[in-house]
Order: sequence, then structure tokens, then C-alpha cells
Amino acid sequence: MKHFKLRVLASLLGAVLFPMTISLSLADEKKEDKKAPEKGVSDAEIKYQAGGSPLADQEMHQNINEKAPKMTKAEFDRGKQIYFERCAGCHGVLRKGATGKPLTPDITLEKGTEYLKVFIGYGSPAGMPNWGTSGELTEQEVDLMARYVQQEPPMPPEFGMKEMKASWKLIVPPERRPKKKMNTYNIENIFSTTLRDAGEVALIDGDTKKIINIVKTGYAVHISRMSASGRYLYVVGRDAKVNVIDLWMEKPDNVAEIKIGLEARSVDTSKYKGYEDKYAIAGSYWPPQYTIMKGDTLEPLKIVSTRGMTVDAQEFHPEPRVASIVATHHKPEFVVNVKETGKILLVNYRDINNLTVTEIGSARFLHDGGWDSTKRYFLVAANQSNKIAVVDTKEGKLQALIDVGKIPHPGRGANFIHPKYGPVWATGHLGDENIALIGTDPIKHKKQAWTVVEMLKGQGGGSLFLKTHPKSKNLWVDTPLNPDPKISQSVAVFDIADLSKAPQILPIAEWAGVGEGAKRVVQPEYNRAGDEVWFSVWSAKNQQSAIVIVDDKTRKLKTVIKDPKMITPTGKFNVYNTQHDVY
Repeated sequence: MKHFKLRVLASLLGAVLFPMTISLSLADEKKEDKKAPEKGVSDAEIKYQAGGSPLADQEMHQNINEKAPKMTKAEFDRGKQIYFERCAGCHGVLRKGATGKPLTPDITLEKGTEYLKVFIGYGSPAGMPNWGTSGELTEQEVDLMARYVQQEPPMPPEFGMKEMKASWKLIVPPERRPKKKMNTYNIENIFSTTLRDAGEVALIDGDTKKIINIVKTGYAVHISRMSASGRYLYVVGRDAKVNVIDLWMEKPDNVAEIKIGLEARSVDTSKYKGYEDKYAIAGSYWPPQYTIMKGDTLEPLKIVSTRGMTVDAQEFHPEPRVASIVATHHKPEFVVNVKETGKILLVNYRDINNLTVTEIGSARFLHDGGWDSTKRYFLVAANQSNKIAVVDTKEGKLQALIDVGKIPHPGRGANFIHPKYGPVWATGHLGDENIALIGTDPIKHKKQAWTVVEMLKGQGGGSLFLKTHPKSKNLWVDTPLNPDPKISQSVAVFDIADLSKAPQILPIAEWAGVGEGAKRVVQPEYNRAGDEVWFSVWSAKNQQSAIVIVDDKTRKLKTVIKDPKMITPTGKFNVYNTQHDVY
């Protein structure tokens, strides 16, 4: 009877708080097999927000609140660690609310410790995982967290020009670098492959399938981006370290690095004619800001804060994270997407001392996106708003705001010619099985432009990336965060010429032959020629992972790349396709 009452109380609390984030340490695969215990949140959604924040290890100021329950310094530090490893992804660094509800003392003190212990322990149908009954937190940790969220949120340190310059390392100055390409690699077909838990990227020769070099980078590299010239490769880790790699070197390696904050996700370089390789830009989660640097050295030049008002309620938000950045092709501008405020910023870098920024309101919780086939329109997911925002970068305005499925997650998306509706751009979803096809031709297919012309049915929720190629007739869709291993370890491939046909399901993980492990199949990526598709088979750092290469035309296994140094491979970025935005 006691447990029944506690569950009812936990359910009633669902309107007050939002799901905390489960930290999915890949070293503990047993926890990954647990399905979400409550109807209000899917396993895929929980995993999407997961991943310990680098802020967990930062020294922070503890502001004592006399009204809050007593905590020792050791207890407070442990609570801070748990919060940043499991909760900050939803509720924000300052607990002001991000994709989740606020957890500030004005709310939590009113509820009290016993009330919060029930909620944290049992979860709720509104989305809160059952931390206690699932075994993720002990009874003592549940009590600790109930007291911790009643304290004043600790303030992480800011990170300004002084700190950036102290972290900046010019490993090889430009004058000491090669004047011409010094190796025989086909640079256009090199793959920059994230080795997530190793804090490295593997540069793989797409022709020979051999590893060229393992390069030390920041932790959990989120993306790789190419300079306009195709010489320099830029990567950014979740710990906000940016590295630039010179592909002209006899053995491509780092030539500069810098930390632009304490946590980050995005980087790109200037692409407009006359500005090739001149500037690099990186955006951080904490502090909420973006930094413009010299393209060849990463010397920091200008830091711009993104703190400000939200687009809907017009309320101040103290930590609007920079989710993604792309360089435009029509102007000397960067498109900076700010998650919590829902603002898309067109940052003109023609004169960075007199920076001009066009602010476009869209929808909150902007994430990632990509270009349409003409590279005029940028489509970006406002994921928790279940929308895709379309920006006309030539005119500098919002073109459309399109309702799609639950939690769109396109990566860069996929462009192809629909047999009925003409040019479309596609996105998958974390929260449902749908693949939304959006018309992108406002001239020859005006009625279909900026509308969802068709919804395909994939394997299920938990999709992160989908991909096709101008020379391909296939659309490949992954589902690595689906709780069903059969789904997360396979991919769906659609016939673009006949989308009415059910997709073919390919057992990519089985083809890898790597033994035990999660073996999540993630991120299809084409080679330079467009006739191979590369997949990461991603297991724990103490288990074997692999890259599986499939023939795009026959859909048959072509090659498997295995190496003890291939630790938790995830994202793969082909140099040519990344340089020219081919997807």
C-alpha cells in the first residue's frame, strides 16, 4: 500500500519537473539494456540527452542557502557530479530549465526533501526516469539529490579571452608548414572518424581502408568540418577543445589547438569567395557564446555571448547553448543556431571588429541541420518543438517553420529528387518511426515547397542520421538509440525510385563480426565516389567496434575495418562530401 501511494504521488509530480538525463556510460552496457520504465519518455529520448558534461569535474562556487537542507562539502560535490553527469542535459547548467523544467530553489524548496525523494526515486509518467527503483541511484544518492536540488545552483567559471589564449597552442606555425601536399593520399577520400571515448580521431584512407594516423583531440569529438580549400580539418570535442589538422603534411596531424569554453558541440570555417580558410568559428554550451578565430592558427579574435531573450515568452535565458554552426555560400556569413532561445543568427564576418548580426526568430531548442540541394536554404531542427526551421540565407530571413514528427534529428539531412514531388530534404526522428520528406523547390514545385510531402515509416524511434548521395538511388536510415537491439544494430534502406516499397533491413552489426557488445549502428557516410556507404558499429570502449562498408548499388557487404585502436567509433566525415556539403 505504501508503494502504491508513492507511485501515485510520483505521477502527480510529473507536471512539476521534467526528465533528468540518464548518463549512458558505454563501459556499462548492462544499464543500456534497460528500457524506459515510464510511458512519458522513450529510451531513445533519454539516451539523446545523455552523456556526462565536462562541467562535472570543474571547480564551482557553492552559494550557501540558509533555507536549504544541510549538506557537507563532500555531499555537495557528489551531488554536483551526479547532476552534471545525468541531469544538466535537460535542466541546464544553472537549473533554469533547458529542454526540461527549471529546478531552482524557489521551486524545489517549496516541495521539500521527502516530496523530491519520491519523485527522483520513482519517476513519473511525464518523463522523469525512476532513478531509485531502476537501481541507477542508491537510496542514499536519491536522498542526496533531493537535498542538492534545493541548494543554490553552483556557478561554473566563465571562459573569456584570457583563458582561451592560455589554452591556445600553435603546434606548427604556418610558415613551417608544407608549401604543397607532401603525401600521396587521395585527400578527398579520407574519412575523419571520431573515436569517442578515446579522445581521438582516426584518419582513414578511403581507398585502401587503412588508418593513416590516430590524432589526439578533445573528448568525444562531436563533428569534423573542412576548410574551404580542403586542406585543413577542424574538430571540436565536448570538452570544448578545437583542433586543426593539416592534411598536406607527410603524416597529417595537429597544427593548432585551443579550448573555447568548458563544453561545446560546433565548429566551422569561412567558405565565401575571398575568405577561404581565413576564419574559424566555434560555439560553446558553457559559457553560452561563440568565438571567431584565425582559420590557420586558431588564434582567438572575438567572443560573442548568446545570452538573451527567448523567441516565444520573451523571457531572459541565462545559458542559451550554441547547438550548431554552418558557413553560408552566398555571403560572408555564419549561421549560428542557439538552442534555448530559438534564435538563428546570421553572423557577417566581413568586418569582425564591426560585427553585423541578423537575428531570426524561429522555435526553441534548435539543434542540427543541413542545406537544401541549392545551398541557399538552411533547414534546422527545433527538436523539442517538433519543427524544422527554414532560413533563406540569400535574403536573410525565415522562410518557413514546418511541423514534423517527434524530436526531429536530421544530422545534416538528406537531399534527393522525389519521383512525384521533386527536390526534397529528409529528416528522421528520435521520438517516432517517421522520416519526414520536405519539399525544397519554391520555383518548379511551389505547392510542395516547405511542406511535408510524405512521411516514410522507418524501423522505429531512435534515429540519429540518414544519408543519400547525388549518384545514389538509396536512402539509408540508422536507429542506434532504439531500445530493441535488432533495430539498433541494423539499418533501413529505401529505394528512392519507389518509396512505396518497404525498406530493406540490413544486419550491419552482424556483418561486423565483433562479438559481444551494444553494437549500435550509427551514421551512414558516403565515400567520394558515392558508391560505398560506411557505418560505425559502436560498442563499449572495452569491447570491439568496427567500421562496416557496404556497396551502395548491391547493398552487399564490401569490407569490415577492425583495429584495436578503433575505440568507440561514431561519426565519420568524408573530406570531399564535408567540404562541399554533399548529403
